[in-house]
Amino acid sequence: MTKTIRYTLLSLRDLAVSAGPFLVLAVALLVLAYSWLDPNPPKRVTLATGPAQSAYEAFGKRYAEALKKENIDVVLLPSEGSAANLQLLRGGQADLGFVQGGSNPAGNPQDEQLESLGSLFLEPVWLFYREEAARRVNPQATLTGLTELKGLRVNVGTAGSGLPSLMAKLLESNRIDASALAVSELEQTPATVAFLGGELDAIVFASAPESLMVQMLLQTPGVKLMDFAQSEAYSRRFAFLSPAVLPRGVVDLAADIPPQDVRLLAPTTTLLTRTGTHPALLQLFALAGNDIHGSAGWFKQAREYPKLAQNEVPISAEAERSIKNDKPFLQRYLPFWVANLVERMWLVMGLIIAIMLPLSRIVPPLYEFRVRSRIFRWYGQLRDIENRIDGAGAQGGLLEALDSLERRAEKISVPLSYANELYALRNNIQLVRRKLENRSGGQRKA
Repeated sequence: MTKTIRYTLLSLRDLAVSAGPFLVLAVALLVLAYSWLDPNPPKRVTLATGPAQSAYEAFGKRYAEALKKENIDVVLLPSEGSAANLQLLRGGQADLGFVQGGSNPAGNPQDEQLESLGSLFLEPVWLFYREEAARRVNPQATLTGLTELKGLRVNVGTAGSGLPSLMAKLLESNRIDASALAVSELEQTPATVAFLGGELDAIVFASAPESLMVQMLLQTPGVKLMDFAQSEAYSRRFAFLSPAVLPRGVVDLAADIPPQDVRLLAPTTTLLTRTGTHPALLQLFALAGNDIHGSAGWFKQAREYPKLAQNEVPISAEAERSIKNDKPFLQRYLPFWVANLVERMWLVMGLIIAIMLPLSRIVPPLYEFRVRSRIFRWYGQLRDIENRIDGAGAQGGLLEALDSLERRAEKISVPLSYANELYALRNNIQLVRRKLENRSGGQRKA
């Protein structure tokens, strides 16, 4: 085995020594590029959701489950809702958060701290009222406009949800003074309990139809859902609102709930993030959003959401690519961390290869020099012996030096491809030996 390794066409040791500096340089450049680009995302991220039993909480759990498959721990941060989520994002307590359209009190569409991962779903304004309370306003126990809420006890949403701000805008557009209503801002669950107990006449939610509260109230006897007959007009007055229709029977076909189409107003909910969030995380969330929000629903067609329209802040480049093109090619066949590393490092790797290719041309001549130098360095000693043959002095000492040189030459190990030069050295030693012997013989005859 030792001989097999020794007698090879290539010296791996010399090749390693010759190419080593260039490999070290390439590795150093890769390490610097990796540190600079930081291609792999952090293993922990915080997502601001919403109140307990809300659609935001439900969707947050689905995102956490999706990213867990990629070993990303999504910490769900409960909040009062959209307005609170905005504050958490701007304050750095959350990396991402669900935010309802129109929730920004400053009304700044170019908030430099935030980016959007796309519009995820419509979040209709559900205004439920008790038939008993509506009968005091309308004998038919039906409310058809916000102006009919005057004098009623109305819960307009939790203070941090953004819904009170939205309702204030809607009431103002109808020239309704907030003092004309008995307004409260209870949290969703206490408000629902108070509403069902008769302590409130009307309650307002802004939530996806997946919300358990919405599902329950839609099927509660004595509770009606307001039909926004002017939904188209509202959508023209407020860019963040869209008209939506709850089709007849969609809640329960057998029971025919609702008994007729109901027109609603629907802000669009977006997933916002801070500009410093790792781009690989944004890609994962955007891809998860394609699966979570891409199915058909009460207010959307299949694959209609997520979408790039109706965003009040700039769209993240990662989200735009993921929404338009879905999963990248490499991620369809490779584990995420491998595909992500290649996708984010390929340009730098190409530059490093472009730099190293010209330098690598030095390796073959350097390798050849190292191998041949084992042989050629003995030629200096051989020439010195040859030069001393014609000089004065004992020839025996030269013969001993020549014998020592020959013994060393026999121990030289070179690849088979350089064996001819090794044998040339040994032949030249024999030539000098014969010359020395001839010289010694001539001196004895004289």
